[in-house]
Amino acid sequence: MGDGGTVPHVVVIGASAGGVGALTTLVSAIPADIDAAVFIVLHIPSHTPSNLAAVLGRVSALPVATAGDGERVVAGQVRVAATDRHLVIDPDVMRLTYGPREGRVRPSIDVLFRSTAAAYGPRAIGVVLTGLLDDGTAGLWAIKDRGGRALVQDPATAQFPSMPESAIRHVATDAVLPLDRLADEITAMTKRPLPMASQDVPDWMRIENLIAREGNGLKAGVMDLGAISPYTCPDCHGVLVQIEQGAIVRFRCHTGHSFSLQTLLAQTNCAIQSQLWDTVRTIEERILLMRQLAQLAPDAETARHYRAEADKTEARLKPLHAAALDPDLIGDPAVETSGKPDDTKA
Repeated sequence: MGDGGTVPHVVVIGASAGGVGALTTLVSAIPADIDAAVFIVLHIPSHTPSNLAAVLGRVSALPVATAGDGERVVAGQVRVAATDRHLVIDPDVMRLTYGPREGRVRPSIDVLFRSTAAAYGPRAIGVVLTGLLDDGTAGLWAIKDRGGRALVQDPATAQFPSMPESAIRHVATDAVLPLDRLADEITAMTKRPLPMASQDVPDWMRIENLIAREGNGLKAGVMDLGAISPYTCPDCHGVLVQIEQGAIVRFRCHTGHSFSLQTLLAQTNCAIQSQLWDTVRTIEERILLMRQLAQLAPDAETARHYRAEADKTEARLKPLHAAALDPDLIGDPAVETSGKPDDTKA
């Protein structure tokens, strides 16, 4: 399958922590006559309603709205991903799906970028803005792999530089610019002659886009994406396959969850914390049960036995409780907060 769609260019923009301010600055500078459709994913928690379309609509020369499932892709408008839905771009049509989380989030920047790469090839322009960890890197790599353009916010101007730094490190970017110059570069790119159609969509991209659309990793062919890794999915405990693209190493489980090395570590850290507290809770329940048995014991000797066992268990619990409360046990606090931007009111 070659490139589809009738829109001359599609601009896809991804941001996470610090993204509202960056997006407001960038979108306000995009001219009303740009010959491109613009799509935006901002990572926000799934339980948080998004007002991003309203925020951007107040500063944009283009009409801005939340993307709708089945809506046509039209040049000269901005569409923002809905809360807790992936935004998938097909030729001429946008889709909202409830596919597996990628990089611990839904909507995912990588889903938007990768699907646009498949649908529009060299007519896709990807833009990575401020954020933690490496969200958007794999998607931007996919755009370049299909002949599209890759733009990145200058990390020195980003509130959270990790996402831009990762993109620059792993992708052959076309430009790294501060926000006030990115809009000019995007506009200039859309005015250049339309590029030739790229090669057919590679199998790995087709498989991953199918997972985002339909949510069935095994049926889509996830096991063909790479070799079995030594790791298991921290979300569903399924087998993870290792995907290698250039310098990028990623993982997908057979149900479809996707992680980079950094997001896999972050989610594993969360799983460790959760399991530690589950263990602490279960042991504390054992202590409570033994103390109740002591209160209800038929004789003093049995009561002493249960109290002694409860005291012994409580003493052994202390190191585990301390481990659960130790912020240094599982490392970097930035990892723990990735995907949870401070501007979730958008």
